[in-house]
Amino acid sequence: MDIRLALGWSSVFVAAGTAFYGYKFEFEEAKPVVWVGLILYIFLTTLQTLYSYLIEGNTVFVGRRKTFSKRIITERITISSTTEPAAPNKPPTYQISLNYLRSTSSGKSLLGKGKTRGSRAYNEFFDDLGNMDQERFEKWVGELVESAMEGKSS
Repeated sequence: MDIRLALGWSSVFVAAGTAFYGYKFEFEEAKPVVWVGLILYIFLTTLQTLYSYLIEGNTVFVGRRKTFSKRIITERITISSTTEPAAPNKPPTYQISLNYLRSTSSGKSLLGKGKTRGSRAYNEFFDDLGNMDQERFEKWVGELVESAMEGKSS
């Protein structure tokens, strides 16, 4: 996320700097700098999009925490999601994959791991007006996280 955030903010600063320069100087004088700014902005935005698509993929959350209990224990959870499109007589479904790792010694000693998947139809979380049942969704995701942390695979 830090890389994507840095690329996004860099493109914003390039766009703002280019706009400010174009505002302060005459059109013909500013044209070369504006062209460079435009090309740099397009490059950074394209790089950010490619990074998001190729590197991050379907990952929506990566969390890590360290605790100390006689030794430093690191827990890492990665959540990915996809949507399966609707088919005749079947609503679209939301699929979540969770990977959980618990290790010590900077990842050299594995204490536990779990992997789980779940899918539910979108209409289980939304009513006819489009309002989301947040509690029901959070309960479902919480159950999947618990399952992954217990080392159950599904």
